[in-house]
Amino acid sequence: MSAEPLVQEFGGHSALRIRIYVGERDHHGGQPLYTAIVQAARKAGLGGATVVKGIEGFGAHSVVHAARVIDMSSDLPIVIELIDAPDKLRPFVSVLKEMLDDGMMTIEPVAVIYQNAGVPRR
Repeated sequence: MSAEPLVQEFGGHSALRIRIYVGERDHHGGQPLYTAIVQAARKAGLGGATVVKGIEGFGAHSVVHAARVIDMSSDLPIVIELIDAPDKLRPFVSVLKEMLDDGMMTIEPVAVIYQNAGVPRR
């Protein structure tokens, strides 16, 4: 699958999206894994990273983790998304593989239709 047909139709450019699925309790180097991944992405000069906290989900062990008032110790699902040019993301995959002990990582082509950094806010 390629993003090129969408780029041709809507304009923009092709890129790759990496999604990393982990648990809220996962850690790397003494900090939450999602924080470590965002910091590593920034250090590698990637264009950006987004961390999304799920309210319910299950993974390879089929244990459902959900945000419930009575269960304050749940291990909620976390998704980290990275979108950038293929030549920037490809070398970063090996960095991510070294950081992951558990979870899942996917990569797929995307069409970036609009991207504008705008004026930095203070």
